[in-house]
Amino acid sequence: MNYQEIIDMHYPVGTRRRDIYLHHCRQVAEKALEISRRKNLPLDRDKVEAAAMLHDIGIFLTDAPSIDCHGEAPYIAHGILGAKLLREAGFSDEICAVAEHHTGAGITAEEVAAQRLPLPVKDYMPQSLLERLICYADKFYSKSGKMQEKPLTAVRASLLKISAETLSRFDALDREFN
Repeated sequence: MNYQEIIDMHYPVGTRRRDIYLHHCRQVAEKALEISRRKNLPLDRDKVEAAAMLHDIGIFLTDAPSIDCHGEAPYIAHGILGAKLLREAGFSDEICAVAEHHTGAGITAEEVAAQRLPLPVKDYMPQSLLERLICYADKFYSKSGKMQEKPLTAVRASLLKISAETLSRFDALDREFN
């Protein structure tokens, strides 16, 4: 199965959810591909594109009506739900890990436990170069509002609202990719 087939299965043509999903994921893909080219990263272009296009595949399973998602799970679970969906569809562990580890600038097991997040207690930290790249590129685009690229100052401010540790992890990604 290619990435477009699984998107088509869960994001029907003619729906607002599909339009939002595709717009966001294409933005993330374009930014990730541009960074990969500029930094001469040792990543396959097709893999970068597929990972970017699938990183949010689980959002339709969440309760996020503002983006036309009417599932039952909390939005923060979209990464683990997407990874499960991708595994069941036969996607590589590498692509599944991108979906599972892209939320925020990563989430530690300690943060899951301390904040009582509705996730299994474990680390959701981007490890591989591909995971870090997609996690980084994703932070510049929202699925709501005007959906334009956010300036670095706005990205940093939004992550600081989560925690100083989250901002610190993002700043490390920024040093790596900017």
